[in-house]
Amino acid sequence: MTSTRSTPAVPAEELEAVLDNAKAASGKLESARPEELAGMLRGVADALEGATEELVPLAQRESGLPEGRLRGELVRTTFQLRLFGDVVEEGSHLGAALDSPAPDWPTGARPDMRRVSLPLGPVLVFAASNFPFAFSVAGGDTASALAAGCPVVVKAHPGHPELSRRTAELVTIALREAGAPEGTFALIEGTESGQAAVLDGRIRAGAFTGSNSGGRALFDLACSRADPIPFYAEMGSVNPAFVTPEAAEQRGGEIARGYLDSYTLGVGQFCTKPGLLFVPQQALREFEETLVPEVRQRNAAPMLSSGIANAFRESLNSLREHSAVRELVTGGHSEDGVTPTLLSTTTEELLAHSEELMGECFGPVSLLVGYSDTDQLVEAATAFSGELTATVQGVEDEKVVESLFGLLRSRAGRLVWNGWPTGVSVSYAMQHGGPYPATTAPTHTSVGTAAVERFLRPVSFQNAPAAVLPDALRDGNPLGIPRRVDGELYSA
Repeated sequence: MTSTRSTPAVPAEELEAVLDNAKAASGKLESARPEELAGMLRGVADALEGATEELVPLAQRESGLPEGRLRGELVRTTFQLRLFGDVVEEGSHLGAALDSPAPDWPTGARPDMRRVSLPLGPVLVFAASNFPFAFSVAGGDTASALAAGCPVVVKAHPGHPELSRRTAELVTIALREAGAPEGTFALIEGTESGQAAVLDGRIRAGAFTGSNSGGRALFDLACSRADPIPFYAEMGSVNPAFVTPEAAEQRGGEIARGYLDSYTLGVGQFCTKPGLLFVPQQALREFEETLVPEVRQRNAAPMLSSGIANAFRESLNSLREHSAVRELVTGGHSEDGVTPTLLSTTTEELLAHSEELMGECFGPVSLLVGYSDTDQLVEAATAFSGELTATVQGVEDEKVVESLFGLLRSRAGRLVWNGWPTGVSVSYAMQHGGPYPATTAPTHTSVGTAAVERFLRPVSFQNAPAAVLPDALRDGNPLGIPRRVDGELYSA
């Protein structure tokens, strides 16, 4: 298990040079053609893929994660870089729209109007601990910011410093070879350096994946600037899962085992881990009889770092010791790592002690919650405010299903039907976000192709001469991208 000792801040003059270079690169990247940006992203993907046999063992040593998991995560990382390359070349993310002059327009004479999204400028990315590839130095935030045409400054996570440095070297070389301007990418280390960069006027947006306390502190810092900037913090979630009466009756054992696999996946260190499972009171005994022996059979596994393990132990002890909680399986801590814990309570107790029992506990523990009837199940759903995911295990014609989805759609970014929330697909329709406190920006996602929208800003050009127009808005569509012209959408 690695330590999370804080790394020293970079020297002030080094940080100054990094930020100056990022600012200088910003104007050059803004004018880069789609195929140039796509080439940069694919070049980085190729470089990381080519270094697999070097990077995976390094990640194993620092994170304690198994080789198979890390190899799969590196594949995901290179895939999302290439996927964003495809997005850039296709061009619809720019939202290009052209309105011809119309003297008889109903709201008054319409001038020549042209609108497109442009890069925000240098982006500060805070790497995460639990995904040393996919949410770290060359992860989704970095990929989506580069796809938007923004330079990236990454603040390394102290949980995997050597991996961060080597990955950064590979990214820097690949970008240079692809023709990226100097300053397109840089790595910094140290808490103080990250905070200083958030406050610096050359940084125009921030992205973060981690704890609520860390994300909120950085968000507040970004808002405290004389010129506040968007700060996209993804801060975790309890991810409630609801089992309807008919689903419990028809496939209770299957649901129980799927739940166990989901909440223990990655030693419970996923932000989408189901922290609560609501089960009909009459089915609770069956769930417990299925789960308890299987939970006890799970082997110990190391957590990502001693700091995360200590925080987990503290939050777990608070849950265990609560008078409303019954302990079904007591997980252990040893040199080999931790084993899963399973707890239980009732919906009445959960709602009465929501502040203590409905918070995220980052690690292999979850809470079974018995409910008396579907009215109480619906009442429980109303208690949640902002979640990354919410899961319903049900049967389609059950009346309560519609009520649950109606409530949960305003409380979570992704609604899962008869599945489990762990495992976040990198795709066009993915939404990985949600209302506060899950994130600071519920209108955006940090996973999937729509993540690029975080780092773009729409600008309209009115009666502008052709020479000053971005290529995306010029007559003849020189980039060959989808555009809306006089209200009609053209694919190219």
